[in-house]
Amino acid sequence: MNAADTNTLIDERDLSKLKWRCRRGLLENDLFIERFFQRHEGALTVFHAEGLRQLMDLSDNDLLDLLLARKEPVDELDRPDVHAVLALLRTPQ
Repeated sequence: MNAADTNTLIDERDLSKLKWRCRRGLLENDLFIERFFQRHEGALTVFHAEGLRQLMDLSDNDLLDLLLARKEPVDELDRPDVHAVLALLRTPQ
């Protein structure tokens, strides 16, 4: 990922794909993700999209632990894009 990706907005097609990719089996995760998209979908960049994709590779329970700040990203998830998206996902109303 290059520096331009932090400012390049994703297009409608990529946004639609990302929303489909973010569908989860656990209601609690869906609530966090739905709120995230309601607030930020118009300003999502390639940087944010990649961080979100990384988080969506997790199991539902591992994702929920991160969303509730029971755990912090480690190993391959300890990256700036994941931390940025996680901070947005954790922001309360």
